[in-house]
Amino acid sequence: MDKVQAFGKNITSSFTPFAARTQQYFKEQIGTADDKTELPPDYIELEKRVDALKQVHQKLLQVTSQYSNEAYDYPPNIRESFTDLSRTIADKVQLLSHATSPAEAQAALTAPRSAKPQPKTFPHAIARAALAGSQLLNQTHPSSTSGEDPLAIALEKYAIASEKVGEARLAQDAQIQQRFLAGWSTTLNTNLMFATRARRGVESARLGLDATKARGRKGTTVGMSGEVEDLPLSDEVRAEVERKEDEFVGVTEEAVGVMKNVSPYYGNYLTVEEDELMSRKVLDTPEPLRNLAELVAAQLEYHKKAYDILSDLAPAIDRLQVEQEASYRRSREGA
Repeated sequence: MDKVQAFGKNITSSFTPFAARTQQYFKEQIGTADDKTELPPDYIELEKRVDALKQVHQKLLQVTSQYSNEAYDYPPNIRESFTDLSRTIADKVQLLSHATSPAEAQAALTAPRSAKPQPKTFPHAIARAALAGSQLLNQTHPSSTSGEDPLAIALEKYAIASEKVGEARLAQDAQIQQRFLAGWSTTLNTNLMFATRARRGVESARLGLDATKARGRKGTTVGMSGEVEDLPLSDEVRAEVERKEDEFVGVTEEAVGVMKNVSPYYGNYLTVEEDELMSRKVLDTPEPLRNLAELVAAQLEYHKKAYDILSDLAPAIDRLQVEQEASYRRSREGA
């Protein structure tokens, strides 16, 4: 029986402060609260900065998280079969180079895959379409005509280059996932989370303080000056208010430290030195900017590679085009 009573007292003692804070919160929401303890201006400024940093991370991650989706630029209107995705362009070109008949060429294009399906990216899709077009032109190219179809040759070169661009894009995505998305996700889901938790502690302490003040008020009286004044608090209530004030000041100072320099609590799993290494400065840390620099570097590297690949391709396509123009003019002149 004593255990049951003790258990009931524990529930009551833990529930009463929560109920008081909840009541105080609703009073403030509907505008009937007598008083509301103001937070320090510096603390409010820190809250605004942390909120801004959180929004920045959320907005940019909402967009850049697409780098984790391989097919973010894959055309939704095309339908490729398992055969289309069976082999790389380089493999198909190699197989086609050994084909001696249209049937062997077709078999090379439809050969079963030797590895996982090929990536679904826009450059890879262009590469597959260009190679299929090249082979179709070669199959219908008149056997009486000397040489290969210039357009077929150009499309094959374009297919090989496009696949290289696609592979560079995949390498870019992997770098961004490792060097940008991971870092910004950690800041948002871990470091800023600890700041949010500390701020909730401040709000809880403030509500508890104001609820204690409101509960201790016995009414008002008219003072010597004729102004309405609150009746003095009892010694017991005054002591409780002072304790709540000390608690409020303590958690506020702690929250300020957390927002400036978050250090998660890991219990006995980490030494003091390790705990210091785990600390994260939310507002002053160079990590977000360092991660952003990695994002830009990965994008720059990808575009440089794409530029180099297409720069090598363009002269070859131009030569084929010039040669075809000359051949076309000669055929017209000889007609």
